[in-house]
Amino acid sequence: SRLSRRAALARLRLPQVVRIRAEAGERGGGTMPATFSGRCLERQLLLLLLCTSLSGVNPADTAMTTQDSSPTQVNSVTKMQAGHESSGPDVAIQELKPASKENSQNVSEHEIVLIGASLEKNISLPSPAKVELTCKLDENSHLKNPQVTWKRGSETISHTTKTQNSWTIQVAVSDSSQLGSYTCILKAEKEISATFHLQVPKLEGKERPVITYQGDRAVMVCKTEYNPKGWTWYMTNGTELAPIDKILHTDKFQIKRPSANVNRLEILKLTKKDSGVYWCEAAFELGNSQMRFELKVLSIAAPLKPFIAIVAEVAILVITIVLYEIYSKKKGKGGKKEFDQIEQLKSEDATGTQK
Repeated sequence: SRLSRRAALARLRLPQVVRIRAEAGERGGGTMPATFSGRCLERQLLLLLLCTSLSGVNPADTAMTTQDSSPTQVNSVTKMQAGHESSGPDVAIQELKPASKENSQNVSEHEIVLIGASLEKNISLPSPAKVELTCKLDENSHLKNPQVTWKRGSETISHTTKTQNSWTIQVAVSDSSQLGSYTCILKAEKEISATFHLQVPKLEGKERPVITYQGDRAVMVCKTEYNPKGWTWYMTNGTELAPIDKILHTDKFQIKRPSANVNRLEILKLTKKDSGVYWCEAAFELGNSQMRFELKVLSIAAPLKPFIAIVAEVAILVITIVLYEIYSKKKGKGGKKEFDQIEQLKSEDATGTQK
């Protein structure tokens, strides 16, 4: 019968299996005697033959399948633990995928509330972003049921959302072409507007001329609220802007960066030739921003000129006063002599008359 044939086959393979199991026990460091281990294995194999004969599966094939599949499973688990060599299930892949640019990009919200006059607002954008602009009518405004139009420059655009008293547009600024002025125009019995100026961040610095003297040094500081990608200094050369290292020698100036958003230019050993217009430029992802500095180098004698002018004016005034006093004294003496002569003539006339 089928059961007897499988039992006979198992008996033929039993010594080999017992030997393999005994060797495995010796390698694993087991302490159980080989004969006892062989008897236990024989009983287990007979039970296995009896069970598998009913299901029609070859026990040898089952053992080989189990043995061959174990390393694969171990390797698979090891790779999954490493996290790099196996892709794993779909859920794990989705978790490892970075978020899309659209989802990770935040929306910057800006609002202008209008009451009865037009308003403007500057919005600095150092890098690409999504901007939401809202034009809102104040509750106390007398403007009722206005006709609303959004414009970018002179081009009319449509608003994305609308409520009873607010109108919103969303602008995806990916490059400098999307920068500019966006205006919300409200028309009713009168017209008012809200204008948003999307622009590259402005630079901060002294607008007054930098005045210093020959032999001294000039310091120009440029800063911004945001961190630019890079800084460049220029000097006006005729009608063009030339990088400062093309105009001045390297030992003539120093460029320092105290922090990411601050840049400092120092020009050493000043001469009259260093006078001129300098430009600081910060590079952002959406464009560049510049600031102008005017440098005036004065000679050492320049501070003395006002003092000399004042001294000269004082001297002229003193001389004028002295001359006037002298003239007054001379005139006073001449008048006294004439008076004495007149008095003498009067007295002589009176004497002659008495005689």
